[in-house]
Amino acid sequence: MEKKPKLYLLEHKIKEDPHDYGLADNPWNIKTFKKEFEITVVRKNNMEMEFDLIHCYPSFANAFRRIIISEVPSMAIEKVHILNNTSIMQDEVLAHRLGLIPLKADPRLFEYKFDGDDETQDNSLEFEMKVKCTKAKDVGCFENRNEKVFSDQIKWLPKGNQANIYKDEDVGPIEKDILINKMRPGHEIDLKLIAVKGIGKDHAKFSPVATAFYRLLPDIQLTRKVVGDDAKRLQTCFSPNVIGIDDKERAYVKSARYDMCSRNVYRHPALADAVKIGRIRDHFVFTIESVGAMKPEDIFVESVKLLKEKCQKLLKEIQPKT
Repeated sequence: MEKKPKLYLLEHKIKEDPHDYGLADNPWNIKTFKKEFEITVVRKNNMEMEFDLIHCYPSFANAFRRIIISEVPSMAIEKVHILNNTSIMQDEVLAHRLGLIPLKADPRLFEYKFDGDDETQDNSLEFEMKVKCTKAKDVGCFENRNEKVFSDQIKWLPKGNQANIYKDEDVGPIEKDILINKMRPGHEIDLKLIAVKGIGKDHAKFSPVATAFYRLLPDIQLTRKVVGDDAKRLQTCFSPNVIGIDDKERAYVKSARYDMCSRNVYRHPALADAVKIGRIRDHFVFTIESVGAMKPEDIFVESVKLLKEKCQKLLKEIQPKT
């Protein structure tokens, strides 16, 4: 840990470690990078993944973040044909809400649809929504039928051979209880929806993630013993579970990983010299929160493929022409 490049967070400024070997000042060496670079998955489920990029340059981490948000594709509703809408919600607002509903469809199984292309089974999905609100018939029931319109009322209409390739639950809305509209008796909605493949830099609805972000790994060190009430006060200066207190009421660093580096400790003069707060400059804690269409690890792999394609394209462009 002592050999890692660090930044120390002082009360009002940032200070570099005098023994920091630097990052930007070092010449790029691909062999050294390949030897030292590591990816460690810390936690993962179908919707979220946290992993570490170790011995990584900030430009790489930021490149992955930007590509994930704006260039990894997903499927979203692009066209809304409104055949009838007598609800209180305006047509354009209703269309906007429908476009933001995340779909389960895997974008890797579809092609991009360009202007002028016909809608086919390979480049689009078709849905319909037909909902009519009627008065409640049961005595004592205060909620009318279809008073609330949810995403489970969007029905898939297979094109061509799609019914033999996909299942209804594989292409429809990710969540069935997304509230779309509220209606009163007599209101009716009759829509035809077309979903296509797109990327986030064209519209945010095509982004496959709710968010993707990274931060530097915190490094917290106690420089002297802190006991009793001072230990309890020190514990409150950091995020939960960062500072622990042992049986002898002595403070110790339990887990610095999830500290937000708020520097609250500098508000207490008696504790200001008891701790060093820093960040590891080449260790990034990366988090991907998927909207559900693709697993977060698949999203990251797709971003790596896209970055590779960009590098290959650049190398091809700068090669001298014979």
